[in-house]
Amino acid sequence: MTTLKVVRGTRDLLPPETALWNRIEATARRVFARYNFGEIRTPIFEDTSLFARSVGEETDIVSKEMYTWEDRARAQSEKSQSLTLRPENTAGVVRAYIEHKLGESGQLQKLYYIGPQFRRERPQKGRYRQFWQIGAEVIGPPSAGSESPVRDTEILEMLATLLDELGVSGWTLELNSVGSSADRERYNQALREALVPVAPRMCADCQRRAATNPLRVLDCKVPEDQPIIATLPRIADFLGEDSKLHFAAVIAALDAAGVPYHLNPRLVRGLDYYTRTTFEFTHGGLGAQNALLGGGRYDGLSEAIGGPKAPGIGFAMGLDRLVLTLQAQEAERKTTPRADAYIAPLGENLNAAALALARELRRAGLTIELGDGSFRLKKSFEAAGKIARRIVILGEDELQSGILTVKDFASGVQLKVPRGELFAILAK
Repeated sequence: MTTLKVVRGTRDLLPPETALWNRIEATARRVFARYNFGEIRTPIFEDTSLFARSVGEETDIVSKEMYTWEDRARAQSEKSQSLTLRPENTAGVVRAYIEHKLGESGQLQKLYYIGPQFRRERPQKGRYRQFWQIGAEVIGPPSAGSESPVRDTEILEMLATLLDELGVSGWTLELNSVGSSADRERYNQALREALVPVAPRMCADCQRRAATNPLRVLDCKVPEDQPIIATLPRIADFLGEDSKLHFAAVIAALDAAGVPYHLNPRLVRGLDYYTRTTFEFTHGGLGAQNALLGGGRYDGLSEAIGGPKAPGIGFAMGLDRLVLTLQAQEAERKTTPRADAYIAPLGENLNAAALALARELRRAGLTIELGDGSFRLKKSFEAAGKIARRIVILGEDELQSGILTVKDFASGVQLKVPRGELFAILAK
């Protein structure tokens, strides 16, 4: 009998890894609560037309990646219905906003979700066909201030806070504006015309997208296509005055809040409903597919699926990729030398002096590892390199002169340091 295994593109999550998932989810719920977000839980499958009308029929998600089936009628009074496992959750949240008439309160709706999504993509590291997302949406009538650039900045500042509290170091906020629907239409036309002579030299996906969805060409990660993409028109040159003012206000508010960012004129995101602000938080440890999370503003999405005017902004964070990042950081932390310095006495008669120096530096707040004078210098270097960032050599000459030899393992630089300056050097 054949042994049954998980379906390709899916996986089991087992202890102790699930403890990390629980910690991430608990931290997200705690941070979202401080910003007055409430949880929403929508079905994992929806009417297929919801995604065709919102995400866009020409996107890769709708045209190639959705899990869709025909739910056949069970009785004469019923009609068959095309259903799809949700490939993303923003459309479902906006559908719920419309269906339950949440806009009639006149207030902003600040909603978050945690759950699985489904796309039939090629499985690879950090990318599965069933994948988990944490996301949030801010949506409401214009009278509630839903179009304000303050909403954009608040959600970006909240995400910076969340990543910091999760312990993600080295993230970068990539930021751009794709303008209004009219701006995008002008840009799409210019982009389509610019791609005509160069698309035949690009990858197969770019050749197809050049005709069907030219904005997606800018998402291409194929190295050979990058020089061509660099010559294409930039959307910043096609923004209307309102879009420029909105984006300038977002940037000014981020500066005031102290949230660092990098302007990326090629960042467009792959879904049709995005308008104005688009963003990604990236991390260098993830390789070419380096996005931890992404999102943007979708001011016309509610109307596109039959609802009232309800501008909004949101994001989705992939838990699989976030877990990979945190696991890599933890592994690096375990292998990174923790001690500020290793004191290496050159002779057993110097052990007492080395201990006194170690005591002085420890009481000043440094983490010090103490060597042994019986070690040869080579052995001291080998031991120090495994557990400390620097080695301090203490021989007879150093003891008498008060000038110590310090070597930094990362840079390879070796210095002569007066004892009175030793703490300042080691504390850097």
